[in-house]
Amino acid sequence: MPTSTSSDSPVATDRPRASAEKTRPSVFWPLAGLLVPLLSLLFKLEIEDGGKLPRDGAYVLAPNHMSEIDPLVVALAVWRLGRAPRFMAKESLFRVPVLGGVLRATGMVPVARTTSAAAARATLEASETLVAHGRGVIVYPEGSLTREPNLWPMRGKTGAVRLALAGGIPVIPMAHWGSQQVLPRYGKLKLWPLRRRVRVIVGDPVDLSAYAGSASSQTALVEATDAVMADISSLLSQLRGEPAPAQRWNPADHGQKETGRLEP
Repeated sequence: MPTSTSSDSPVATDRPRASAEKTRPSVFWPLAGLLVPLLSLLFKLEIEDGGKLPRDGAYVLAPNHMSEIDPLVVALAVWRLGRAPRFMAKESLFRVPVLGGVLRATGMVPVARTTSAAAARATLEASETLVAHGRGVIVYPEGSLTREPNLWPMRGKTGAVRLALAGGIPVIPMAHWGSQQVLPRYGKLKLWPLRRRVRVIVGDPVDLSAYAGSASSQTALVEATDAVMADISSLLSQLRGEPAPAQRWNPADHGQKETGRLEP
């Protein structure tokens, strides 16, 4: 049975001890001091099986994505569980004055969107950095908000598993439900009632042993990504109390773009 943790509880039985990256003073502390109280007003976060998030070492966290507020939900959950939340970010953002400095100071991971060779080199470098510093990174395998009409995970992209396989890093699936009540997909923020319930569940590492050493094989990357998406969908099914669709939504089959804002 999963254990449950409320973000309001001062002591959590399944909450791992804080890692060194969080206990050391860093730029995350002033950011957390500003954002955590504000987010706690917007929603009440409940975490199940939080102990499955590695307390030390590198990992790739793969959550579902259905609302623009999801990164804040996931960041708060990761912070509550004792790790510093880091995301993948477009490489071009690292060249923006001030913003680039903040991204580098917090250890965010750049995403190269150039040639395949350059992207492969950047992925390997990013993976090596995560391992060397024992950091985790949050990667949305769907790449954008789900297009699935009922907010189930859609077909995933290979970035998360590519990064993980390049460095032998575990992929940890995560699902959450309730953020769409705070900020509906492409909707407006709902400030009332305050503290809407948002539930998060963390899964076991995805078994990608069959794909070890296959980071350059597109077929293997697609299969591994499908395994990750299956685990995310299963976790979301637990939260929602209903079965996930048998087949994941493919935007191309419905004349939709896979990235960018979904037009009505």
